[in-house]
Amino acid sequence: MHAHPAASSPEDVAAPAIELRGLFKVYRGGRGRPDKVALHGIDFTVPRGAFFGLLGPNGAGKSTTINILAGLVVKTAGTVRVLGVDLDERPRLVRRLMGVVPQELNIDAFFTPRETLEYQAGLYGVPKHRRRTDELLEALGLSDVADAYARTLSGGMRRRLLVAKALVHDPPVVILDEPTAGVDVELRRQLWAYMKRLNARGTTVVLTTHYLEEAEALCGQVAIIDHGRLVACGATRELVARLDEKELRVRTEPPVDGLPEVLRALGFSVDDGWLVVRYRPSRTRIGDLLEAVRAAGFAVRDLATREPDLEELFLRLVARGREDRTPEPASAP
Repeated sequence: MHAHPAASSPEDVAAPAIELRGLFKVYRGGRGRPDKVALHGIDFTVPRGAFFGLLGPNGAGKSTTINILAGLVVKTAGTVRVLGVDLDERPRLVRRLMGVVPQELNIDAFFTPRETLEYQAGLYGVPKHRRRTDELLEALGLSDVADAYARTLSGGMRRRLLVAKALVHDPPVVILDEPTAGVDVELRRQLWAYMKRLNARGTTVVLTTHYLEEAEALCGQVAIIDHGRLVACGATRELVARLDEKELRVRTEPPVDGLPEVLRALGFSVDDGWLVVRYRPSRTRIGDLLEAVRAAGFAVRDLATREPDLEELFLRLVARGREDRTPEPASAP
């Protein structure tokens, strides 16, 4: 892989890939309509080389954040730095340091994929001998349609072309905004395999997605936003572990026929012949629960435990954030 055109000056070496501080975006209402605050002072850092997930419900502010980074939306307040470069001071360099894959399929219908990539490389000033057009076409499964007009491509093929287009200048930071929305499972698998290879070679990947199982499988770190506010940010495993909840399922001998009151009092229920209980590992030992089952006259024939996942964390944090929120005037600093 070619050397990234990343900031090469000594002071940038330790800088994170992306740093957002106090990021506000207010859309002015005008004509008597109220202002809309899309981002309420967002703060988070994406470490260099991370595979980072930006998660949130529809309308949470994910795309607004991405579009500010991409230079498509002007922030109202706050600081944005990419590899130590300030967006306000050097916007063109910031754009060069990133490859952004937008949600919208904005491709010239009368260019072929090959022409699209060559033209994009030219815009970034990539010399002919350093262009990776054929490599990108092959990596993203576009070689067979390289010379077909883009308007004849399926939605999935156009999505792949957008990814290739974002990579022509070999950016050190790649941002994908809902890249697998509406695409088939096979394409999703291919796309993630390629992004994981890219990340393994040092590229920082930032992903917004609705597919929480996808984020859990791919992203070592996540930030969760809701209604323009950050509700959590950190290592995915650590955030999930904060739920402090597990589920224990016990198959008994004899099979459960009616739940003894002593087990009901501990929170047990019956599901399809299994004794089921949710408990907090920080407060309750699994051995004590199994001992209670035995004391109630059952032998343990089989058991299974289930950890919480990112979806549960996501729903819990978003709900908690909405409960904690107090009304405030729609204004930025």
